[in-house]
Amino acid sequence: MVENRPFAQFMAYLTLALGVVIVAFPVYLAVMASTFDTATIINGNMPLVPGNQADENYTRTLLYGGMHARQPVGGMMLNSMIMALGIAIGKILISILSAFAVVYFKFPFRKTAFWIIFITLMLPVEVRIYPTYKIVADLGLLDTYTGLVMPLIASATGTLLFRQFFMTIPDELLEASKIDGAGAFRFFKDTLLPLSMTTIAALFVIQFIYGWNQYLWPLLITTKSSMQTIVIGIKMMITTTDALTEWNVAMTTAVLAMLPPVLVVIFMQRLFVKGLVETEK
Repeated sequence: MVENRPFAQFMAYLTLALGVVIVAFPVYLAVMASTFDTATIINGNMPLVPGNQADENYTRTLLYGGMHARQPVGGMMLNSMIMALGIAIGKILISILSAFAVVYFKFPFRKTAFWIIFITLMLPVEVRIYPTYKIVADLGLLDTYTGLVMPLIASATGTLLFRQFFMTIPDELLEASKIDGAGAFRFFKDTLLPLSMTTIAALFVIQFIYGWNQYLWPLLITTKSSMQTIVIGIKMMITTTDALTEWNVAMTTAVLAMLPPVLVVIFMQRLFVKGLVETEK
């Protein structure tokens, strides 16, 4: 039985509320700043209530971009969306198939293959950035969606996640499938895939946010303004001189950049939590 301690509960809620305020207040400031003009933001007297230029700021940012952006933010968001979806879906496909092969197929050096995949966790993108860029450039994939997505879709984390889940599935399911005359692909499609939906959802949320927030890789391989992502667009809008920065456009772009990841988390929250904490299917 858990004891009822009002003071402890009060301190817990107070700590939680302070944490939410600390995290959410900068976001609130960005939302408020996106409704004012640049002069109001620069002079330091910006109110903490919405202004009257929200429609103008968001329409201008989406359709025309700012003074320092070379394309509308709507195009940048489309590029980021294609990149994030491509990375998330690609990682899930490769991870679930590689985990299926490692767990259910008997071949020489099976464990060695898995540990080689796992060791790649020690090699982040920044460490292998030059050879990856060289390969992409030699293949003529600069300024292409394939070049943005392909080098980032391999995932040791996803492979480990699916492998650990597959190892919890009773062997009786595999034996029953064999008795029914099901082959490997049918067992994967009819049994493993439905059971893995919550895990897929959790990995999709994580990898979508990972792909959406990419900065270094798109910065290296995109030279055309039409291929720039929204994270790069935010950096371009903020100049070193405050007088030249259109802060209303920059804040509007930042707010727009937050919307897709937030919506993905909101709509997939239940499956996301189940995929992380559920141990039995």
